[in-house]
Amino acid sequence: MRRIAVRGIAVRDNKLLCVRHKMYTGNIVGKDFWCLPGGTVDEGENLTAAITREMIEETAITPLIGKLLYINHFQANNMEHLEFFFHVKNPEDYREVDLSKASHAEEEIAEIDFIDTTKNNVLPEFLTTKPANDLLTANAEIISSL
Repeated sequence: MRRIAVRGIAVRDNKLLCVRHKMYTGNIVGKDFWCLPGGTVDEGENLTAAITREMIEETAITPLIGKLLYINHFQANNMEHLEFFFHVKNPEDYREVDLSKASHAEEEIAEIDFIDTTKNNVLPEFLTTKPANDLLTANAEIISSL
């Protein structure tokens, strides 16, 4: 089985916009980590529509979607995962996110903030290998752990 997901990369002051999910069934219990906003692509949905929808569901803010930066391909929990990471070109709009206005945030998200990836546990790990500003220079770079 394959899961296709989308993630938004928004950078401000060399910090990366990340969410910390609430611990719920299906999450990695006992692991405290940050990840990029985004989620699963619906059947028949195109990737840019999916990242726009996911960002709005989690933040109530409409993203300006830029180029595809990364494709992450990995295996976990007996499933193949394919994630597409897009540049979000309006990071200033995410300075103060009111989670109470987002349709999925109160249920799923414990915290959202621009964070220093060198001082926090961020997944996937490739996001921590270079300064946040440098993440925006990729051009559909493929990361694969298969």
